[in-house]
Amino acid sequence: MRRQRPDSDTMPDPNPKAPTLKTIAAMTGLSLSTVSLSLRDGARLKPETREKVARAAAEIGYVPNRAGVRLRTGQTNVLTLILSIERNTLDYTRLLIQGIGAHLLGSPYHLNVTPELPGSDPLETLNYILANKTSDGVILTHTSARDPRVQRLEEAGLPFVTHGRTAFGIEHAYIDFHVERFIDLALERTLSRNRRRFMYVPFDNGTTNFRNTVEHFQHEVARRGLDGEVVLDAHSIQSAASARDFARAAATSAKPPDAIFCTNEVTAVAVLEGMTDGGKRCGDDFDLVCKRTTELLPALYPQIDTVTEDLFEAGRHIAELLLCQLKGAPVSELQKLHEPTPSW
Repeated sequence: MRRQRPDSDTMPDPNPKAPTLKTIAAMTGLSLSTVSLSLRDGARLKPETREKVARAAAEIGYVPNRAGVRLRTGQTNVLTLILSIERNTLDYTRLLIQGIGAHLLGSPYHLNVTPELPGSDPLETLNYILANKTSDGVILTHTSARDPRVQRLEEAGLPFVTHGRTAFGIEHAYIDFHVERFIDLALERTLSRNRRRFMYVPFDNGTTNFRNTVEHFQHEVARRGLDGEVVLDAHSIQSAASARDFARAAATSAKPPDAIFCTNEVTAVAVLEGMTDGGKRCGDDFDLVCKRTTELLPALYPQIDTVTEDLFEAGRHIAELLLCQLKGAPVSELQKLHEPTPSW
């Protein structure tokens, strides 16, 4: 009995070909070079042309051949976020990544996230990226004053942006929270409420941000002739429990603080509870001002004055600056301080 040949129009192709630039060009009626340029960057093309190409690419599920792109251009179309893991920061990772991803949407770049665990060699991940050329640009977080990662990237010539400033003579692109302005706002707020004994309870994560805040608080307290103290004993506030114990002892001391500043939400909540345990009432006996990155404090502790750092916007601007640098913009034009937003 003769076997019937399968109908080639109805049977699935066992080796379907992935859609290519030629497929998109045929669908849109555009030239191959125009399609390629649009998917790479296309800033010189009309918006309607870029949208037409993007719609066609999405419709057929076009995915660039990374190996082919790398062979043709020497680029990977990959950006790497080296993310320092900080245990006492609420929602930092999610908000920052969402902001970066939002700006990269529609660009040819994809984001790799590599965690940098406490105690690990800070240069290990960078050396791998540089040796294997796995990324076109790098984003660093939690930068220290003389961060060896910044120096290594500068020497290698790989574009990078930091979330945080440094303090040596290497000019680089960065986004940072304007912590000096945060201290000014906190002082102005508490002085207006006739507070006289000021205490700054920082969380020492080794960053330039920590150093800048401490130095500016000390400078302003001295300049204004105020009674101010910085809690620099890390053991006193290394955990929520120890910060609570410390605040309880401060509340029952001979001269309890009546204005307390924090830059970490977990620490601020522990300090609030400790002061309350010591018989002090926030808003009456003392004011607490904290930098926040989430909605936790105003929702659960409305008695705390807050100053907002918008991490989503920080992430979006980080990606924007890195893309500008990849296009050749000078790093001197790629430095930005995010202004704090007070909520009294």
